[in-house]
Amino acid sequence: MSTSHWAIAVHGGAGTIERRHLRPEQEAAYRAALGRVAEAGGVVLRAGGSALDAIEAAIHLLEDDPLFNAGRGAVFTARGANELDASIMDGATLAAGAVAGVTRTRHPISLARAVMERSSHVLLVGAGADAFSKANGVEQADPSYFFTERRWRSLENFAKAHDLPVPPRPAGDHRPDPVHALAHDEGKYGTVGVVALDISGNVAAGTSTGGTTGKQWGRVGDSPVIGAGTYASNAACAVSATGTGEYFIRLGVAHEIAALVEHKGLSLQAAADIVIQDKLTALGGDGGIIAVAPDGQVAWSYNTSGMYRASLAANRPLVVGIYKDEP
Repeated sequence: MSTSHWAIAVHGGAGTIERRHLRPEQEAAYRAALGRVAEAGGVVLRAGGSALDAIEAAIHLLEDDPLFNAGRGAVFTARGANELDASIMDGATLAAGAVAGVTRTRHPISLARAVMERSSHVLLVGAGADAFSKANGVEQADPSYFFTERRWRSLENFAKAHDLPVPPRPAGDHRPDPVHALAHDEGKYGTVGVVALDISGNVAAGTSTGGTTGKQWGRVGDSPVIGAGTYASNAACAVSATGTGEYFIRLGVAHEIAALVEHKGLSLQAAADIVIQDKLTALGGDGGIIAVAPDGQVAWSYNTSGMYRASLAANRPLVVGIYKDEP
């Protein structure tokens, strides 16, 4: 792709996403949502805002949209809770922040940014992360806010299929899910992420997820792990990943792509394809990434049947894709 003064790419998860699985109205809903998210980030970047600000604004929309497995659309753990993970990284300074297993923060990406900017740490987890969130004035939400009926039914089906007990239905005022009829179960790969390049030449990346349905024992995937699910460096690129987190952690996928760009001089697309199509596939993992480089290159690569994705740049129109046979 040609270079540009600013650029943004968005993903809404990879997985078993094929034309035969989505009704026309479902496909239209996902395309519209991805377009809105990319445009929201573009508004920030056009106005000279930072890549970090664009990422936070865009992921807020994804975390508020029950179509996606993040924030209000998050899946349930085996014990019937929503445990949220997120991370963010600044390519200009290599500063990073991440949280895992949070339960009371409306926008986990904002909490990850607060960890990056208001603490001396990179990763906070569980009750400590929730306490830090409240103490630092990050917007709170009752756990019932994250409840959606379709995700609860997914947990019930998972528990029955794996001979696990179905936990008690969470208490609280569960509001109607406005997209219940439109949402598609992307499988176990649901995550959202955004990468951006601002007009100052800085890149950044952010990722947010509810994890996997029925996860147990405090399982944490790659989304809050810097270098696995999220990485950004002005010396190379910014990457956000989605997929089977255990494999992304073992390969250090996001950093591996950046290392190939920085140290091998590969194009962004070539680096992404080597890691996703070759290394990840050979290991038995599946999923995908979005990436942006300081020179304006934008790339995505995935080895699943589909990935919800979009990109927008100063000199390029909005592109939205879902299936393998799209650009």
